[in-house]
Amino acid sequence: MTVVIGSAMDIVTWCRVPRYLHNNLPLGNPLGEPGDRQSQRRSVEHALRLASDMSTPGVEEADVPWTGRDDWRKVYGRVTDANRAELMKMGEENRRKRAENKAKGLAR
Repeated sequence: MTVVIGSAMDIVTWCRVPRYLHNNLPLGNPLGEPGDRQSQRRSVEHALRLASDMSTPGVEEADVPWTGRDDWRKVYGRVTDANRAELMKMGEENRRKRAENKAKGLAR
C-alpha cells in the first residue's frame, strides 16, 4: 500500500490526473471572487486551454488573484480549544438537517 500525504497539488501529481488546474482560493470561490467576471473568465479559459492543449498528464496553478483578506489560509481546517464547541455544534446541526432531508426523501 502506498500512502501519499500532502497538498492537493502533490496528490493529483502523484495520481497523474490527466489535467488539473488549481485555483488557490477560499472554498466556495473556485473561479475567483464573487462578481469578478474578468478573473472568473480567465479561470475558465485557462481550464479550457488545459483540456485542449495538454497531451500528457499535467498540473498547473492558476494566477487568479484574491484581493480579499488572505488570513483564511492560516485558519482553514484548524480545530482549537477556542472553536471546538462551535464546530461540533455546526456538525450536529448539519447531520440533523441531512437526516431531516433524508426523511423527506430529499437528496443533496
